Amino acid sequence: MDQALNILVARLLAQRFVLRKDPLARRALIDEVFRESLEHRLADCGLQLLENPYAEHIAVALQPQMEEWVFGEGDAWLSNNMGLPRDGIALLVVVWALIILPKRERQIARVAIGSEDQSDMFGAEKPIEHGEGVAQGISEDALYADFGKVLGGKMRFATNLGQLTKLGFINRRNRMIYEGPLLDLMIDYAKLAPRIINGALADILKLTGTQIAETEVDA
Repeated sequence: MDQALNILVARLLAQRFVLRKDPLARRALIDEVFRESLEHRLADCGLQLLENPYAEHIAVALQPQMEEWVFGEGDAWLSNNMGLPRDGIALLVVVWALIILPKRERQIARVAIGSEDQSDMFGAEKPIEHGEGVAQGISEDALYADFGKVLGGKMRFATNLGQLTKLGFINRRNRMIYEGPLLDLMIDYAKLAPRIINGALADILKLTGTQIAETEVDA
């Protein structure tokens, strides 16, 4: 087991992420003894395993108690350890919301893209699907049309997309943006999803309701 464990740890550190269907990654997910050994080995280095059943990859990250030691403290503290500017972080959140939120809804319902309106009495018994069958891509042009100007303009938008690609958050093909290996791992769904759904979305709905009310008054 030591050799397999060494190989998996080395790959996680060198490659940053490993497909969950990889034999060693699968072993870490289903073999309790191997998983505990992996977590202990990573913990000895101040790291922790990142995985969730909805993500297509597994990865590693710093343990929370190690962040200040690695990234500094006080005036030297970095607000984000990826080196992203504020408009880059904002773009990342927008992309996450447009790709991961719909994907998670499909995964929970066990449906593929285009099958949302079809009933399936055995859907809950199906395994959770991954990949582009459930994670739909978004158009770069449409994303820029909707958010580009408030995210720094054309040059900043293109630069930040390149940085998100380099960091492994997204993949880009034919001017389409797809989920990258780390998009569903490095961002905490449980914390961010309610803020988006109950925060930003609630504000939009409130604004829409106000506009409807004003229309009715004018009429």
